[in-house]
Amino acid sequence: MKIALGSDDSTPLTDFVAEDLARRGHDVVRTGALAPGGDPRWPAVGALVGTLVANGDCAQGVLFCYTGTGVSMAANKVRGVRAALCHDAQTADGARRWNDANVLVMSLRSTSAEEAREMLDAWFAAPPGDAEDVEMVRMLDQGTALDP
Repeated sequence: MKIALGSDDSTPLTDFVAEDLARRGHDVVRTGALAPGGDPRWPAVGALVGTLVANGDCAQGVLFCYTGTGVSMAANKVRGVRAALCHDAQTADGARRWNDANVLVMSLRSTSAEEAREMLDAWFAAPPGDAEDVEMVRMLDQGTALDP
C-alpha cells in the first residue's frame, strides 16, 4: 500500500515510523520536512498529505506535528480526508473501525516509538469504518445538510 508520510519536523519518531511502514511492506511517500526540499510548514504538510490521499495517489496517510492538531486541521480541510488525531492504539482502532479514517495523526511531543508502533498495529488491523456513518460524513463533505 502507498502511504503518504508527512511532518513539519524530522525526528527520531518520524524516522522510526517511516522505517516501520517500510518494514510492513508499504511504499512510503515522504512529504514536508521528511522530503528533500519539502515545505515543512504544518499547513502545507497537512494539505499535501490530505491531497495525496484524497486524489488516490496514496491509499492512506500518516501525519505529525508538535501537538498533531495543526496537521489534523489542515488535512481535514481537503475534501474526502478523514484525519484522526490519535494518542493510543484503542483510538487508532476506533478511528478506522467506526470512522473509516484515512489519515492517522500523531503528536511529536507526546508519542513514543512504542506507542506509534501500537497505533500502527491497530490502524492496519482494524476493518474499515461503518458505511452508514461514513456516507453521512461524505454528504457533509459535499455540503449536504443532514436531517437533525
